[in-house]
Amino acid sequence: MNHEQRPDRARVAQEIVAAHGLRFGAATSAPATAIAYSADDAIYRGARQACGALGFIDIDAECIARAWRAQSERLGGFDAQRWPDAPADFGLREFPPAARDNAFAPCPEQLGLYAVLPDAAWVGRMARAGVPTVQLRFKSEDAAAVAREVHAAVAAVQGTDALLFINDHWRVAIEARAYGVHLGQEDLDALAPEELQRIRAAGLRLGVSTHGYAEMVRADAVGPSYIAMGAVYPTTLKKMATAPQGVARLAAYARLLRGYPQVGIGGIDALRLPEVLATGVGSVAVVRALVAAEDPEGTAAQWMAAIDAHRTASAAKP
Repeated sequence: MNHEQRPDRARVAQEIVAAHGLRFGAATSAPATAIAYSADDAIYRGARQACGALGFIDIDAECIARAWRAQSERLGGFDAQRWPDAPADFGLREFPPAARDNAFAPCPEQLGLYAVLPDAAWVGRMARAGVPTVQLRFKSEDAAAVAREVHAAVAAVQGTDALLFINDHWRVAIEARAYGVHLGQEDLDALAPEELQRIRAAGLRLGVSTHGYAEMVRADAVGPSYIAMGAVYPTTLKKMATAPQGVARLAAYARLLRGYPQVGIGGIDALRLPEVLATGVGSVAVVRALVAAEDPEGTAAQWMAAIDAHRTASAAKP
């Protein structure tokens, strides 16, 4: 396309789908429902239509379309081949995020194998097996039981190199002096600014789950220590509000969030591990792959060896 000419909406949409349809999978040449546009700009509207055709949900299509307009303005023209991945075009604050005044305490860029575990006994078992990052995801309405399990998990990683994150229960995590806390989008949204500051002031690292561009932008606003992205593949572990993201989207997310430690999660098994690591994420989270394994320690060792081998190979590339 001649960048000196102002493109029209239909041409923008066609060129984006043609350029990226094979990668993301074009669902249709036009969205199934009417689009509620928020601006009249042809690049924005064309990108908004194209992203719907590529299967992105409305809030993510809106986010990408706005970024595409910002990118085009910054570069002086529309380029259908150039999928937006500059943080500033998405309205993200300055990178690296760890340098911001509201940043949470940093964690390693490469979190490696990240085991999400149901109780303190499993946390201790995987920590002793050498798993570098573990999360206690203990579900209970009994506050006393939660407190016991969190304190037991903190005790269980003592003497190991494992970094322990507590899912949801941030108050007890502060009290028990855990390494960090992991929150979903709804949990993050429910926190008042002063509660978020309590976690930050306590020195806990914060990990946040995201399921697309719009949630990444929301997560970035609080300056978390890492961002988790998924579900990459179908998973039966819990009902997901969004469809599986796939590795093409995961790679695009990783490029946008390259200033953060990143965790891929959801339906990842040993066969899929190489293509997930190839997206650039520095960590892969697993749940059933370890807990349901016949030999959890042996399985963990195999996964860690594969992750280390990929990291070594990547570092050796010119």
